[in-house]
Amino acid sequence: MRDPKHFVAGADISEFSGLSTDESKALAKAGQDTFFRIEQAHKPIIACVNGFALGGGCELAMSCHFRIASDNAKFGQPEVNLGLIPGYGGTQRLVHLIGKGRALELLMSANMIDASTALQYGLVNYVVSPEELLPKAKYLLDMINTKAPIAVSKCIESVNAVFDESKNGYEVEVNGFGYCFGTTDRLEGTSAFLEKRKAHFTGN
Repeated sequence: MRDPKHFVAGADISEFSGLSTDESKALAKAGQDTFFRIEQAHKPIIACVNGFALGGGCELAMSCHFRIASDNAKFGQPEVNLGLIPGYGGTQRLVHLIGKGRALELLMSANMIDASTALQYGLVNYVVSPEELLPKAKYLLDMINTKAPIAVSKCIESVNAVFDESKNGYEVEVNGFGYCFGTTDRLEGTSAFLEKRKAHFTGN
């Protein structure tokens, strides 16, 4: 939010223009690993997109658990203009979020989309004014923070399993349900519901 024109405008092209094929693959792998850590974080991470989110910036936003955009936001994967493709997971996450046809169009055309189109496509959850961007994220995080932390973490883990071919998402869900069932927060949550009071979760 420091720069009202850019969320992340993308990589510094001059920094990798001289890389070898192996070095470029290592760079992409390092970027993917970083974004996997964001995606797999046990606590919710929201991307607040103000201004341009292009290339790696768009990929960063997509690795977050969900996205809020200001009404001046622009999204795009312009790598084909450089003779490249996204390397930090953009080709994969874009398909998951907006579907194959729309993803291929954006990837191959290098066109940008505005915030309202991103909302229509399902790339972002909300579009607000720039002034409302951080308060909206804080409101959502404050609400989530009133819920059972372990259950929130298991929601993230189970949803991520949908897109991991090495995992059976239904099995991950069953295991997560069972794990949550053995927590003190589950006892507190069910007791609070039955006693018609607000639950006080401790993360245990």
